[in-house]
Amino acid sequence: MNMELVRQAYASVAELYIELFGTSERQHLDDLALIRRHLGDRSGTVLDLGCGPGHMTGYLRSLGVDATGIDMVPEFIAHARAAHPSGSYQLGSLADLDVADHSIAGILAWYSLIHLPPQDLDSVLAEFRRAMAPAGTLVLGVFEGDEVAPFDHKVVTAYRWPLDELSERLTRAGFTEVERLWRPDEGTDRSHGAIAAIAVER
Repeated sequence: MNMELVRQAYASVAELYIELFGTSERQHLDDLALIRRHLGDRSGTVLDLGCGPGHMTGYLRSLGVDATGIDMVPEFIAHARAAHPSGSYQLGSLADLDVADHSIAGILAWYSLIHLPPQDLDSVLAEFRRAMAPAGTLVLGVFEGDEVAPFDHKVVTAYRWPLDELSERLTRAGFTEVERLWRPDEGTDRSHGAIAAIAVER
């Protein structure tokens, strides 16, 4: 999928998205706990990739983490800077991080990979691994499903991922899974999956 189309799609609904999802209080407590366990004690820079309105970057910073939010949607970055003025927010692409090799202590990619076509995931995970310091931590959140498959997301086409398949992709990229979280479809919500993984030597 052309990521410019994704950017345009989110820009067109930015105000509504911010209203619906723009605070960490809207996040499931189990998810916040997972993120806190694996990224809350990182010493060094943590990137919140696809940070949207900046709510999860703000959450990380509330834990004392040196977190920087990166998103490709200018409307989200503008809101994040206004809502969280003490934070650091930048326009950028998760597929081409403007950081030195092995310089990042952690990465949060919370539902920011869901619009990537499956064939593009490996190169993005390789870019994460390039940026990650030794033993750096990656936390991913995705829509979970029995197979890799697209569906009609309210903003633009997204993909479900089986957690086993996602874990295999992470292994190939140089990460080792250390924890996963799964939550079934709850009413109108889709099944949720998350994986925490550590960068390992290859």
